[in-house]
Amino acid sequence: MDMFFSFITPEQMLFAFAIAMVAGFIKGVVGFAMPLVLISGLITFLPPDVALAGLILPTVTTNLFQALRQGVRAAWASTKLFKVFLIAGGVALVASAQMVRFLNAQTMLLVIGVPITFFALWQITGRSFTLAQRSSKIEVLIGGFAGAIGGVSGVWGPPTVAYLTALGTPKHDQMRVQGVVYGLGAIALMFAHIGSGVLNRETLPFSISLVLPALAGMWLGAQIMDRIDQASFRKATLFILLVVGANLVRRGLFA
Repeated sequence: MDMFFSFITPEQMLFAFAIAMVAGFIKGVVGFAMPLVLISGLITFLPPDVALAGLILPTVTTNLFQALRQGVRAAWASTKLFKVFLIAGGVALVASAQMVRFLNAQTMLLVIGVPITFFALWQITGRSFTLAQRSSKIEVLIGGFAGAIGGVSGVWGPPTVAYLTALGTPKHDQMRVQGVVYGLGAIALMFAHIGSGVLNRETLPFSISLVLPALAGMWLGAQIMDRIDQASFRKATLFILLVVGANLVRRGLFA
């Protein structure tokens, strides 16, 4: 294994597989949070840029499965409906992705940890905001913000989930829209980081190796979704993310 991945030990590789499976499982149950879990776990023993590269292919693959769960036609309808959000997010993502090589490790930790912590706290305390109707201006702002965070951290879920929740999007529609948004964002992220050099000849095979564990976890999560209290599981997930996010902020400030 060392001859393929010089930056990781066999034991760490097994740990990476476990993290990918857990991340996939959570996504299978609640439909999001996979990049959050992956980047939070991988960054504990890998450089930030390598951890970012690792999450790209699993994120692309699992989101395509999620987006197409109700068919191509439904996915295309969601794409057209949220085209302003997607375009704004894509432009911001590609632009911010070029900054990864110029940010030090502590800055990367803060960029990732602060949104995770804020999102988890916001949801755990039961706070939310509502929007009476969709607005192109708001979609540009939220989509651009989500893309800017995603370009440097691979995480753009929290602003997207918050926006869809504020609109009162029905559960099944929200799951599909999240898959479309995250899937297209992940594809944009992949090409952006081919350009930035984060996804390269050495890190690409590592990212590919995490796809199967992530899909296995997602399949398992989908199988048991109807057998557990999803709301309770989501709360537990948010508490875990809060701890992870707070730890990343601590490392970013005091490492």
